[in-house]
Amino acid sequence: LLFFSSQTDALADSLSSVGGTLPHFLQEPEDAYIIKNNPIKLRCRATPALQIFFKCNGEWVHQNQHTSQEYMDHNTGLKIREVTINVTRQQVEDFHGPEDYWCLCVAWSHLGTSKSRKATVRIAYLRKNFEQDPQGKEVPIKGMIVLHCRPPEGVPMAEVEWLKNEDLVSSLGDDNIDTRADHNLIINEARLSDSGNYTCLASNVVAKRRSATATVVVFVNGGWSLWIEWSPCSVNCGRGVQKRSRTCTNPAPLNGGAFCEGMSVQKITCNALCPVDGVWEEWSEWTMCSAQCERQRWRECNAPPPRHRGKMCEGEGQSTENCTGGLCTQNGKLMHDVKPQSMENSIDVALYSGLAAGVIAVVVLIVAITLYRKSQSEYGVDVIDSSALAGGFQSFSFRTTRQGNPLLLNSSMQPDITLGQTYSSPICFQDSIDKELFDPLPDKVKVQSSFMVSLGVADRAEYHVKAHPETLPANLHPNYSTVEGKMMAMIVPNGFHTLRKTQFKTSAVFGHLGGRLVIPNAGVSLLVPHGAIADDTSWEMYMLTNQEESSAQSEERCEILLGPEVTYGPPGLNLSYPVAMTIAHCAEVSAENWNIKLKRQTKDNKWEEIMSVDDESTSCYCLMDSHSCHLLLDQPGCYALVGEPITDATIKRLRIAVFGSMEASMDYSLRVHCVDDTPHAFQRVVTAETSRGGQLLEEPKMLFFKGNCLSLQVSIQDIPQFLWSIKPFTTCQEFSFTQVWYSNQQPMHCAFSLQRHSASTTQLSCKISVQQVKGHEQILQVYTSVGESEKEPVPFFMQADCTVTSQTGAKAFKIPLSIRQRICTTFDTANAKGKDWQLLAQKLHIQRNLSYFTKQKSPSAVILSLWEARHQDSGDLDSLASALEEIEKIHCKSLPQNPDEKETDFTF
Repeated sequence: LLFFSSQTDALADSLSSVGGTLPHFLQEPEDAYIIKNNPIKLRCRATPALQIFFKCNGEWVHQNQHTSQEYMDHNTGLKIREVTINVTRQQVEDFHGPEDYWCLCVAWSHLGTSKSRKATVRIAYLRKNFEQDPQGKEVPIKGMIVLHCRPPEGVPMAEVEWLKNEDLVSSLGDDNIDTRADHNLIINEARLSDSGNYTCLASNVVAKRRSATATVVVFVNGGWSLWIEWSPCSVNCGRGVQKRSRTCTNPAPLNGGAFCEGMSVQKITCNALCPVDGVWEEWSEWTMCSAQCERQRWRECNAPPPRHRGKMCEGEGQSTENCTGGLCTQNGKLMHDVKPQSMENSIDVALYSGLAAGVIAVVVLIVAITLYRKSQSEYGVDVIDSSALAGGFQSFSFRTTRQGNPLLLNSSMQPDITLGQTYSSPICFQDSIDKELFDPLPDKVKVQSSFMVSLGVADRAEYHVKAHPETLPANLHPNYSTVEGKMMAMIVPNGFHTLRKTQFKTSAVFGHLGGRLVIPNAGVSLLVPHGAIADDTSWEMYMLTNQEESSAQSEERCEILLGPEVTYGPPGLNLSYPVAMTIAHCAEVSAENWNIKLKRQTKDNKWEEIMSVDDESTSCYCLMDSHSCHLLLDQPGCYALVGEPITDATIKRLRIAVFGSMEASMDYSLRVHCVDDTPHAFQRVVTAETSRGGQLLEEPKMLFFKGNCLSLQVSIQDIPQFLWSIKPFTTCQEFSFTQVWYSNQQPMHCAFSLQRHSASTTQLSCKISVQQVKGHEQILQVYTSVGESEKEPVPFFMQADCTVTSQTGAKAFKIPLSIRQRICTTFDTANAKGKDWQLLAQKLHIQRNLSYFTKQKSPSAVILSLWEARHQDSGDLDSLASALEEIEKIHCKSLPQNPDEKETDFTF
């Protein structure tokens, strides 16, 4: 081989000195890549050429490794020589030089030699992992999208393509897309259609690689529409409110875009001019007697004239009468020639007719007085004696005993979270030793309640009620009512068996005496007034709360659910008076910050707004207290109270509670619950912790959460580091503003997992801080025992004797029936001295939307039902008695001072 190489070099050197035409390469070897273990071929073609040899990495390739052939070019008549060699992967791997493996061709002719270009041979590969994967982005519409991609290392260098939802992205037909800039994908102005899943695809001769998928979301931030026109003044007379609104629909938020900032509702005060009814002027003087024996007089409606939608004067503005006593002939002359005897006969007939009419009137008057006295004998007098309010009924009195101290390191002494203490809303009726006190039905027709209270520690209510049990007819079946011998089917979904399975539903049979329904631990009750149901009818009524996710609120208008959705029925219920429904809510009520509405579910499961709390309405009535809303409703159905924030200062209340339980022999879990401050929402926490065996470690506390888009942070502090450890980066957790604000009665919680260093550690003390960013903060102090000796944790609630969820008859009301009837008799009739139902409403602090009561058959009865709903948890008649005493003082001041005038018997 050495001899062949030396001879070949000498031949090439000697021939190169000869003049003439040298060999010309028609094909030179090209760069090649070895794919996997497949060898590659290098090819040379030259003319004229006696020999062609390959030289690789500076050394001649052995003649045996060459494959050569010679053929004639018919166009030129020259001989063409072609030579090929194979290069294997092993040859390339074994070469260790300063540069890549290379080969070239050397061609000889009679006139000399020629050399071809160098061709490099490399082993092709492509790594699996991308040096940089594209990252998902959220981009506003018309913003720029830049997706970076650095393909894996490879030989040859990989080419990059982009896929969107598995389709190839091309920039040829779209000037908005650029895929040529250093493998990156650039979209100059994002469109909604650009949202999708993008993948970077790298490929070369040996393989293809796909990057991680990057999700691009093009979002649209909301924009306000134009303000609508100002609404009419909310009142017809005096100081009221005008509103205008706008919606976040120009454009509407899309793909997670931000909601509009600012107020959706604006309110301003307005002064409506009060209507002035027209009043007649005095009659004018009579005119002279006309030829037709008539005279006339006139009056004008100008004292004052009607203004501002006032009524026109009633009656006629012109009066005409005969001016001769009827003694007038057709030609207008007096009848002087009538005989005196006929005139006397006419006078006698008139005299006797008048006497007969007088006798009949006296007889009718005597009968009317007799019937009136007989009808009033039941009540004695038609006035009210307020002393009977205290003597005829005794109010509830609660006595509370507290067990243990929550600050002691002893889990057996649990905080007291009886809902009766935590919330000032209706919880349940307390069962007494005398069961018949709350059982108005005979044993054969008694409707048993199936609800058991699952919340409360050591708080027991003592009460005394002076009332006689009222009973329904003995033949009344729980599922039917008798109406003059006919059976009327009652409608209750799922019957009584379902009621025994859940504590968010209750029902009872009500008759003419009325009654009350209460859902335990939900802050929801329903009052059926006396007389609402016809005397010979009874209905089985039910009430339930929705446990599914609510759809009553509209997130487009930033509405949130302020209390549970409540349904009462049955459908088709026909009542003479509206029922009073009470729903606990979580709003810090303020007319400047909240726009609170009442909604009702339609038959097609959509929600319609039936009234705003600030507006006047005759279809229903809404009275907002600090923690409860009291509704007067005529139609059965599903109702929900929703609120729309008007300013950033809008506040809703949260209830914060911390529970704990052992998860393993060395692990202890602390769970912090944040729920809307209503008994219904907190009861869900109780149910979840009961199934988990959790213990309440501190009294629940209330937190003010503002609608200012700032999040809620929960952190654990002051953990004894030498006794306990916690996972890194978990000491502070956060709820986003959207999670908290739009929770809609659904519980939220976060957990802290603690591990003790030794099994001998039996005590845990720490602090839980719950704070809205830049806002209100509450501290929950935890002191508890976690010893393994406690096989069964002491529950944070106990079974209470709270099984009665309904009352019927007199026992359901604070005001005795006789006094209620006397109040209605006194105040329903308008009195010239101001002693009517409007004064009663004013003294009971019911001062708005009085037009609703004017439509009622007995305004006083409806006002008293509303008072009963507001004071059902206090059982105190003092406020009513005080109001009646104030009315009596006003009445006494307005009495005339004339000693000869008969004194009224209106006394309290």
